[in-house]
Amino acid sequence: MSKYSVHQQPVETLLSWIKSGEIAIPEIQRPFVWKSAKVRDLIDSLYQGFPVGYIITWRNPDVKLKNGELSAGKKVLIDGQQRITALTAAVVGQRVLNKNYKEINSC
Repeated sequence: MSKYSVHQQPVETLLSWIKSGEIAIPEIQRPFVWKSAKVRDLIDSLYQGFPVGYIITWRNPDVKLKNGELSAGKKVLIDGQQRITALTAAVVGQRVLNKNYKEINSC
């Protein structure tokens, strides 16, 4: 039995997971630290079809999230938090917590 699986997902799927709250950020993740130029570069790379790295998630019902809740079977983000948060802010329009834990628009 395989302990993990790799699936290539289109950006639209990631965006739908973000909008629905299916991807959750655990409390152990650092705050969002990217500057606007890095967010712009990510969007540009996606637009041009360049690879932008892996997003690693883990399903675990007992992980405490940044908002204080338990993950309850959501896709808990292990790697790719800066990219997912950048997409959340730039495309979905949600505000993010910066390195000072203040809510901002990243773009």
